[in-house]
Amino acid sequence: MKNRLLVRPLVVLTALALGGCGVLPGDRADTRTVSVWLMKDSASDEFLERFTTAYEAGHPGIELKLTIQEWTGIGAKVTEAIEGPGGPDVIEVGNTQVARYADTDKLYDLTLESVRDLGSQHWLPGLAEPGSIDGAQFGIPWYAANRVVVYNKELFERAGVTKLPATRAQWTDATEKLNRSGSQGIYLAGQDWYTLAGFIWDEGGELAVDNGSTWEGALDSPAALRGMAFYKELQSLGSGPKGADEETPPQSGVFAKGDVAQIIATPGITAAILKKNPGLRDKIGYFPIPGKTAAKPCAVFTGGSDLIVPVNAPERAAAIDVVKALAGEEWQTELARTMNYVPNKTTLAGVVEGQEATRAMAAGAARGRATPTSPHWADVEATNPIKPYMTAVLNGEDPARAARRASQQISGTLAE
Repeated sequence: MKNRLLVRPLVVLTALALGGCGVLPGDRADTRTVSVWLMKDSASDEFLERFTTAYEAGHPGIELKLTIQEWTGIGAKVTEAIEGPGGPDVIEVGNTQVARYADTDKLYDLTLESVRDLGSQHWLPGLAEPGSIDGAQFGIPWYAANRVVVYNKELFERAGVTKLPATRAQWTDATEKLNRSGSQGIYLAGQDWYTLAGFIWDEGGELAVDNGSTWEGALDSPAALRGMAFYKELQSLGSGPKGADEETPPQSGVFAKGDVAQIIATPGITAAILKKNPGLRDKIGYFPIPGKTAAKPCAVFTGGSDLIVPVNAPERAAAIDVVKALAGEEWQTELARTMNYVPNKTTLAGVVEGQEATRAMAAGAARGRATPTSPHWADVEATNPIKPYMTAVLNGEDPARAARRASQQISGTLAE
C-alpha cells in the first residue's frame, strides 16, 4: 500500500492493493474513483483510514475519494450536487433529511439492495423509516444515536435508590425520592421537544400524520396529550426552566455542578460535563429511558445518518457497493466500537454490550422513531410551534386548547 495523505476539509484516501492485482505504481488507466461525501466528526480519521485501506485492497481498480463536509449549510450543497451534472457518488445525510432530497426525484432507489443484500428487516426503525418514501428505500441506515438517562451515581446512592428504574412508575418514584434529597431529581428543560416526542410515541401518538393528501399536526390527539401530561409530571421534579430548551443554558453545565441527579441526553454529552467537572468521571451512569412497562423501554427520537446515492452518480454501481460495505455487518461493528454509536441493526446490539452508554442507547434505539417524513418538516422545526406549546402547558394553560393551536400551525406549515 502506498502512503496516505489526510487533508481537511478534503480527505482523499487513495490506497491501491499492488501485490497480485496487476496494477503498477503510477498506472491509473483502469482506476475508477468513487467520490464519497461524509460529515465532519461522523467517523474518525483512523476509522476512515482502515476502511479505505481494506476496501481498496479488496476491490482492485477502485479508488475512494472521501470529502469531509460541514453540517452548516449542507442542505443547499447536497441539493445542488444531486441536481447537477454528476457527482458525488455517495452522500451521508441526516436521517431526517432524506425526505427532503427524495422529494426532488434525484435519489437512486435502493430498495432491491436493501432487501437482497443488507437485511433491511433488522434495521433500526428510526433510521430505516425516514429513508423510505412511498415504499421505496432511498436512504441506507449508517449509524444511530439517541437519548438515554444520564445519572449521577453518587446522588442515587445517597438517596437510597439502589435499583435502576425500568418503568415510568418506578422512574417517577425514584425521581421524587431524589428530588427530596437536597438535589434536583431531574433537570428537564420545558422545551425539550425531542424528549416529548418519545413520550408521545410511547403513548401511541404522533407529531403529525399523513392523511393521504396532506400532512396534519396531531399534538391534540388523546395519545399525544397523555405524552405531554407525563412530560409535565416529570419536569416538575426538578428546577428546569419552563420557557427554554435544553441548550439554554446547556444542560451539560447544569449537570456538571453535581447537584442534579438526572438529565435526558445522548451519552456524547459526557465529554462536555467532564470538561467542566472532571471530578464526576467515575460518578456518571446511563440507563434507557423507561417505558410504560419493563418489557419495553420508552420510544425515543433516533438521530443519525443515512447514506444516499444520487441518480446522477458517475460511478453508481461502484457507489452502491461502497454503501453496502459501510452498512454491512463487518464495518457496522467496527464503526460502533470505534465511535460508540448504535449499529444500524437490532441484531447487532450485542457488539456494544461491554459499553455501558452505548448499550443503553441500543436498548432504546430498538424502539426508535424519527420525525415525520414530510419534505416540509424542516420548515416546522425552523419555527417550531411545539416549543411554545410545551411552555404554555407547563405554565398552566389548558393542554387541549394549546395543542390544537400548535397542531394547526404544524398543519399550515406542512401544507405549504
